[in-house]
Amino acid sequence: MSGSDVRGLLPPFLLLLICERPGHGYDLIERLARLGASDAEPGQVYRALRSLERAGHLASSWVASEAGPARRRYELTTGGMAELQAWMRRLIEVRQLLETCLARWTRISQEATGWEETGWEEASWARR
Repeated sequence: MSGSDVRGLLPPFLLLLICERPGHGYDLIERLARLGASDAEPGQVYRALRSLERAGHLASSWVASEAGPARRRYELTTGGMAELQAWMRRLIEVRQLLETCLARWTRISQEATGWEETGWEEASWARR
């Protein structure tokens, strides 16, 4: 996914990752990449973290690091768990909508004949 596609989904992604294991910003960016959001821009991630903290969904504290300066470590709050649950309910609804959309696309694309040779405008399904 591109960075712009991920931007709106950063809150639930970050809440989920922090629910699994608290972490600092750079750690969370690496974990986002392993989740599939490798194009998330660091600035976007840090803005989302600050916003989630301001909203009371995250708490942070400075933790000393063996390899450098102290890092801000983010943890989920009770309010953050409620927000994560709300996000997951909304994402389930979005998943259902996407599955419906993709099923319809699959049906249409399987019915289409000749569009490779003639182009989309002249394909048999486009004349309906």
